Amino acid sequence: MRLVFPQGFARVRLALFLAALLPLARLFWLGAGDGLGANPVEFVTRSTGTWALVFLCLSLAMTPLRRLTGDGRWLRLRRMLGLYCFFYAGLHVGLWLWVEHAFSLLEMLRDVGRRPFIAAGFAAFVLLLPLAATSNTASIRRLGANWQRLHRLVYLIAVAAILHYGWHKAGKNDLAPVLPYALTVAGLLGVRLWWALAARLQGKRDGARREGERRPSRGGA
Repeated sequence: MRLVFPQGFARVRLALFLAALLPLARLFWLGAGDGLGANPVEFVTRSTGTWALVFLCLSLAMTPLRRLTGDGRWLRLRRMLGLYCFFYAGLHVGLWLWVEHAFSLLEMLRDVGRRPFIAAGFAAFVLLLPLAATSNTASIRRLGANWQRLHRLVYLIAVAAILHYGWHKAGKNDLAPVLPYALTVAGLLGVRLWWALAARLQGKRDGARREGERRPSRGGA
């Protein structure tokens, strides 16, 4: 089945841009109505972290969708989704730095060393920084082929983010919320690895066929 965008792609992008702000608007709405629960900071920190993971999974899905549909416009959404992932991850990390450590670098480093799940999450955020900084047309042109190599870090980021979330939930004996994200990331990574392996095998077969076609001509010369 070929899935393509409707007419008016600019409207699709605008709708997605606005929809991606709804989680933030919801937090403001709940905060204004005293609906953030007994621990508002924990609620907001957990929510922003979850939405960062959601947008990370959505951005990873864009390349498979482009391959399956043949519509390159999916990739134009990938950049926006990736930047929203960074936005919510920044809020998530910023709250942790502000509330728990008052922006103290020393306390932050101690916490990273003391709690392994924090280390995994912090590593994911640090790796996101160069990807967010180069998610623009000028960087794509300047870096060339290196841009794609750099942005393959997103797969390592996804693994670190799942590890961060899973490690945290394991400490509370509650891994059920992690499974949908872990399975999504595993499935998307599996698809990419399968395509890469298939392309390599096809390249070897094509090379062997070309070599076989050249051999008779050499013998007859």
